[in-house]
Amino acid sequence: MKKNIIHLSEIDSTNRYLRDYKPADDEPMTVVTTDYQTAGRGQGSNSWESERGKNLLFSILVHPEKVPIERQFLLSEVIALSLREALSNLMEGVRIKWPNDIYVDDRKISGTLMETHLSGGHIRDCVFGTGIDVNQQKFHSDAPNPVSVCQIIGHEIDREELLNKVLASFDSHYAMLEMGDYADISTFYHEYLYRREGYHRYRDEQGEFEGALVEVEDDGHLILHDKEGRIRSYAFKEIEYII
Repeated sequence: MKKNIIHLSEIDSTNRYLRDYKPADDEPMTVVTTDYQTAGRGQGSNSWESERGKNLLFSILVHPEKVPIERQFLLSEVIALSLREALSNLMEGVRIKWPNDIYVDDRKISGTLMETHLSGGHIRDCVFGTGIDVNQQKFHSDAPNPVSVCQIIGHEIDREELLNKVLASFDSHYAMLEMGDYADISTFYHEYLYRREGYHRYRDEQGEFEGALVEVEDDGHLILHDKEGRIRSYAFKEIEYII
């Protein structure tokens, strides 16, 4: 896909930059990267710790008007699959933690904040704001389980090369989305889910329990089966993984 790639040495937020950005008519995809974000954030009220010049911080703007509003979780699946594929070229054990974090074993290596904008019954714009821990060797925030590529493979890598791999993978998965291959996207997403098999510990507003993954529904709800035989359904932020 034709894309415009913009690099900024420093910005408050690459997502904020793209929210205000006006693409050209022949610009289906815009990518903004930066060496440092002064106000980068994760989902909800979470912040994203990143040492200057060490990690991969970028946002992607696309215009997925063909995707039905009720199926917009497919966009989350597409970015997660793209990140997982690119990182799997470097290491084993890369999984997708619902909805779109990327984990290696039980540690988080990447997170994405996705923002959609609707207009006239369509998804007009979608911005994916992604951070990948690449060359950072020490983490100082209270985030419970961060890990970087460098920590896992033992040496630093070129951030631009990794970005190119992510964008190439995104191109192929986004093409599947535009062709309407929704079932294949969902199948691949489920195949690579973190905690796909067995019972694991979770916490909801009622307390802790053990649950097994059933599926992620088309609207993005996580469905678990607990040991008492009950089916439990959760929207994002309604459940905590106990790791």
